[in-house]
Amino acid sequence: MNKKSAALSSIIAAVFLTLFKFVVGLLTFSLGILSEALHSLLDLLAALITYISVNISDKPADKSHHYGHGKIDNLSALIESVLLIVTSGWIIYEAVGRLTS
Repeated sequence: MNKKSAALSSIIAAVFLTLFKFVVGLLTFSLGILSEALHSLLDLLAALITYISVNISDKPADKSHHYGHGKIDNLSALIESVLLIVTSGWIIYEAVGRLTS
């Protein structure tokens, strides 16, 4: 299996997991399940970013990118890290709100 098909498989799996967890979380009002759904959504976004990154990084060197496009992997890792921090912040905010009310 090549990188592109692995990333695409990851996207498909993440879509189903995210939808399932969100539905169950909304039906049960469970912060734990909703946070897992957000985690799965983060995984979905990361898989999308990875898929795009793989498509770009596989391009050969050209006039404006003498050494290729491989550095896009570092940028995608930074974006995925920011998404994780934002998601963690939301979960902490919701947890503190529920503990204090």
